[in-house]
Amino acid sequence: MHYDFMNYVFFCLLCKKNRRSRWRKYEAELQRCHPEALPVEFGDYHPLKPIMVTDTKTRRGTRKGSTSSSSSSSSSAPADPLSSMLDGTDPLSMFAAASTSETSALSHGGSGGDLGRKKRVKEEEPIGADFEPWSTKRGEILARFTTTEKLSINLFMGSDRGKAPNPGTSAVSEKVRTRLEELDDLEEGSQRELLNLSQQDYANRIEELNQSLKEAWSSDQKVKALKIVIQCSKLLSDTSVIQFYPSKFVLITDILDTFGRLVYDRIWTMCSDPRTLPDSFTAEDVNDTAKETCLNWFFKIASIRELLPRLYVEAAILKCSRFLSKSGIQETLPRLTAMIRGIGDPLVAAYARAYLCRVGMEVAPQLKESLNANFFDLLATFRQVSGDSVQRQLHLQRVEAPEYLTLYSPAINWILQCIAYRAPEQLLTEMMERCKMMVNNALLLNSIMRAFRPEFVATRATDFIGMIKDCDESGFPKHLLYGSLGRSLACADPPESERLTILNEAWKVITKVRNPQDYMNCAEIWVEFTCRHFTKREVNTVLADIIKHMTPDRAFEDAYPQLQSVIRKILTYFHDFSVLFSMERFLPFLDMFQKDSVRVEVCKSIMEVFIKHQLEVTRDPVILNAMLHICKTMHDSVNALTLEDEKRSLALLIIGFIRMVSFGRDFEQQLSFCVEARATFCNLEPVLVQLIHTVNQLAMETRRVVKGNHSRKTAAFVRACAAYCFITIPSLSSIFSRLHLYLLSGQVALANQCLSQADAFLKAAVSILPEVPRSISVEGKLRSSETFLLDFINNFLATLLVVPDHPEHGVLYLVRGLLNMVQDYTWEDNSDAKVRVYISALPLLAAMSQETYLYSIPKVDSNETLYGGDPKFLSEINKLCETLIGQILDHLKTLTRDEQSVRRQSALAFSLFGVLLAHGDLRNNKLSQLSVNLWNLSHKHGHCETRVSVRTLESIKHQAQQPDMAHLADAIQRLALQSRT
Repeated sequence: MHYDFMNYVFFCLLCKKNRRSRWRKYEAELQRCHPEALPVEFGDYHPLKPIMVTDTKTRRGTRKGSTSSSSSSSSSAPADPLSSMLDGTDPLSMFAAASTSETSALSHGGSGGDLGRKKRVKEEEPIGADFEPWSTKRGEILARFTTTEKLSINLFMGSDRGKAPNPGTSAVSEKVRTRLEELDDLEEGSQRELLNLSQQDYANRIEELNQSLKEAWSSDQKVKALKIVIQCSKLLSDTSVIQFYPSKFVLITDILDTFGRLVYDRIWTMCSDPRTLPDSFTAEDVNDTAKETCLNWFFKIASIRELLPRLYVEAAILKCSRFLSKSGIQETLPRLTAMIRGIGDPLVAAYARAYLCRVGMEVAPQLKESLNANFFDLLATFRQVSGDSVQRQLHLQRVEAPEYLTLYSPAINWILQCIAYRAPEQLLTEMMERCKMMVNNALLLNSIMRAFRPEFVATRATDFIGMIKDCDESGFPKHLLYGSLGRSLACADPPESERLTILNEAWKVITKVRNPQDYMNCAEIWVEFTCRHFTKREVNTVLADIIKHMTPDRAFEDAYPQLQSVIRKILTYFHDFSVLFSMERFLPFLDMFQKDSVRVEVCKSIMEVFIKHQLEVTRDPVILNAMLHICKTMHDSVNALTLEDEKRSLALLIIGFIRMVSFGRDFEQQLSFCVEARATFCNLEPVLVQLIHTVNQLAMETRRVVKGNHSRKTAAFVRACAAYCFITIPSLSSIFSRLHLYLLSGQVALANQCLSQADAFLKAAVSILPEVPRSISVEGKLRSSETFLLDFINNFLATLLVVPDHPEHGVLYLVRGLLNMVQDYTWEDNSDAKVRVYISALPLLAAMSQETYLYSIPKVDSNETLYGGDPKFLSEINKLCETLIGQILDHLKTLTRDEQSVRRQSALAFSLFGVLLAHGDLRNNKLSQLSVNLWNLSHKHGHCETRVSVRTLESIKHQAQQPDMAHLADAIQRLALQSRT
């Protein structure tokens, strides 16, 4: 039978004075809660047992439609559930089997030349991932070789005769004659010269030509496409703006690469009808139509009159020689290499050789002879660099010889890289010897050191130093040579006995470099060699030399990237910060970073390495002073415009440092450090929070050392720790940080028997509760603060059990103060948070009425000792319980307006029922009746979850079996499950 809500509320209010908490035997309850040990039987099946995947192999039978499958699986393995759903057929296995069968069919269905093809593939030795491709060098060349002078370009203006003829309008011979005439038309002046182009305009024009090439090809205007390529190739003979030539080479060879790719794909498509051509095809696999088309392209190119475009365009489609004959590429490469000897300009010839080597490495990397021939031809013609014609050209363009020689670097570096790739030591040694015999060989020597394997250069470092000494300083600066040598030595180690000599010889030259930028570029490279093989003494000497060179005229302002690189390299090899900060010149080196953003980045990199590699706490004054200086630099960079993410990043680094500081048993020194850190890092709130945690941990460590028996000195110290926290917490802006730290610091003070300090912390926490806003920002989104506030209040209530009452403030003054604040707090509309706090306070009051408390703090007398079960104290608890229950019931009475209110009423009634069941003395008939009424109210409208209700009833039945809980059996009879009708 359901009771009317108003009737049973009135009845409950009449019987308040007979209500009391039941006595609890915590140890006995804990024993009963231990789970019983039951024997576990292990079966053969377990869902996490490894499943044997069935490999289904499909064999095609000779008869049409007949298939048979063989499955290999273990008989003891459980069935694969996926296989059972798919009738034993795994679709992935089917595709794999089909692919395997098709591959097998192709391999067995071919001609008898398969073994020869496999041998050819092996002989070709495709380029591996260890070979640096040209694409990685392209951007560097374009960025390095620039000009401010005006450029010119010959832009082809084609006629309509270059368009594709209508099919059937002329014979094949007529087509050939027409196309040859069109090519002649191009060379006889059908072009226009564009002048006064900037570098960007020039690059844009070349890109337009590249797009025009693709459009002409897609619209079947093959001759027009060839005209564009020829026109672009001719531009490579122009050295009027010689400083831009390497970048011009990069831009135009992009067009040549596009053309070569289009021609190759076109012929490949013709060969793929009706079946696809294999990757390892031979000329015998190519049909006649494709061969004829391929020959036609080579004949067209052979008809080009000028040497340079004919050479470049044929090199661009060199890969197509595979369609004509097995030895086509092998025969063509030497011929093209010999053709380059007819180019008079040594710079133009060097880049033509570089392009031929690039194409050769792509199509036939195994043909090393042509690579070597190109390099030896380059050596033979290198004396032209000092010839009259070149010198006149440099004089006209006002280009110095060292600058001119650097224009060769990309081409020579690439040629040597191709030669050095997987080359035997003997060949590299031979090239080194040939370079020795040349006069003015600095450029070649520089390229050799950059192209050859670092291990090869490192083992011969002394020989290279001797060659550098013999070089002519005027032709190519020696500091650049030492820079290239240093790059190799940073990757490979020279013989140990030669390392100091190498460093001394190199630094003699580097320190004489007057230009700060050139000096820094070279010094940055050799810092790594010094850090890698020497001690702090040598590194300190290098840092002193850098400071000496970069301080005059504030030259360091133009070299921040290189200076940052020096710091990174030092941090890579020096992880012992006591050694690092003992270098006299390290901190003065950091002082050169005058720009705020750069200085902060350097400090952050130092802190990151410190946190990563400093495994043990430290008290070293050298480290502490230096790190405090670095952390202060980061902290002082914070201003009103600093982003929150940046503040958080800086705070985490400083916190990492604070956690690594420990003065051992010298607790007073540790506290002094925290006082100094608080003054230093006052603008970063997370750092202040960490300092408060550190001081609280310090107080608990003191308690552990004295084993809870404080002397006058240690008692004064822990009170000083409490004072530190009490002073620091109000400076925090986050209200919840303050609340939690007040509570935590109060708990620490209580554990250290500092009762007045604990009292002050807890009262401060209660006093700021009204300041809690109704919504807070969490990860950039506004969220209600109720959940966070309820969590805090529950933790606060749990602490109040062990807090003794103050003799001057009456009984339960902290509990009353908290509840008054909760009552006066402005909660959200339609919120039950206040009532939930009241419900949470009832278990606390019930626990306070016990003779022995559930938990206590050693050497701190809680209210159980102070009052000793005094009836007046228990009466105060009962009065407070009555008041809270009255407030709860009044609130339940208001929740009848709508469906949502009834749902909230059900949840609150069930929560209060659970509290009365756990903490109330249900032997009292009236209290038992109230619990039954609450049960019925929570189930009246069917909003209570049935599963929870069933488990609650089972729990009550289990408790009723205990000797001192037999009275619950009567209550069970009156608790029924109800649902909405």
